[in-house]
Amino acid sequence: MGIVFAEELADTNNTLDDVALDNIIFTSNVDKKIIATRSDIQVIESSEDIIYISQKMVKDYLFLATNPENTLLEDKLKESLIQLNEDLKMIARTTKNSDTKDLLDYLAYGKDEISEILKNKIDKEQSSLMLDYSETLLEGGHSMVSAHKYDFTDEEKMLAIIKKAEYLLSRITKYYFAKNLGFDTIENNEQMKDSIVELEENFVKINMYTYPNEIEKLKINMFKIWQANKVFFIKDEKKVFIPNIIFISMNYLEQIVDNLVVYHRKNQ
Repeated sequence: MGIVFAEELADTNNTLDDVALDNIIFTSNVDKKIIATRSDIQVIESSEDIIYISQKMVKDYLFLATNPENTLLEDKLKESLIQLNEDLKMIARTTKNSDTKDLLDYLAYGKDEISEILKNKIDKEQSSLMLDYSETLLEGGHSMVSAHKYDFTDEEKMLAIIKKAEYLLSRITKYYFAKNLGFDTIENNEQMKDSIVELEENFVKINMYTYPNEIEKLKINMFKIWQANKVFFIKDEKKVFIPNIIFISMNYLEQIVDNLVVYHRKNQ
């Protein structure tokens, strides 16, 4: 897919309303040096979604390799692919940034390749390709966030921290499965260790935020579950490979984090 991907999508949706939205300032902080337009916010939200999906899809795919009869998980992978496509379309019709438009071709190619992989039988070659394309999507998502970055409010900063924690949970689980399915490389080990460090740095920041009682309870429970799971990520996983328990437990952690995301979105 060439540059036509971005241009066609943008042309078919470039209404007067879209243009007007670019000029709406969605911030009450007049001291900001970089002002957020609605298009910036939309691109960042869709890019953050791509970042999360890039890790979640591969985590689910590698877990499916250990449970090939799990048709529910196959459906979840298809849903993630549909959402990924919707995010790319949203960015294409919203952004005016030339670098972001160029990146769309890069990401659309990765999305198309993943779509083809999902049609094939799971094996080591297909799993290796999924790992590669997950990093392609991750890198592109981060680049688009940077291209549309503005000065966040305190609540927006917390939301970004929590959304990063969400994708890191999937990333760590992804490498846990990868290492136990024949991809026990130095690079994967380092990526997993780095992700654990980043996650715990974010947890420190999250812990400093005081939530309403019910949300606070979820936060405390999140830390407890993480500490229980962490043991299996830092020891020799080949001796203790418990894919079902880890998958269910880490997914539950992501659900808790998603509750925090909802809370902070309401408070922006």
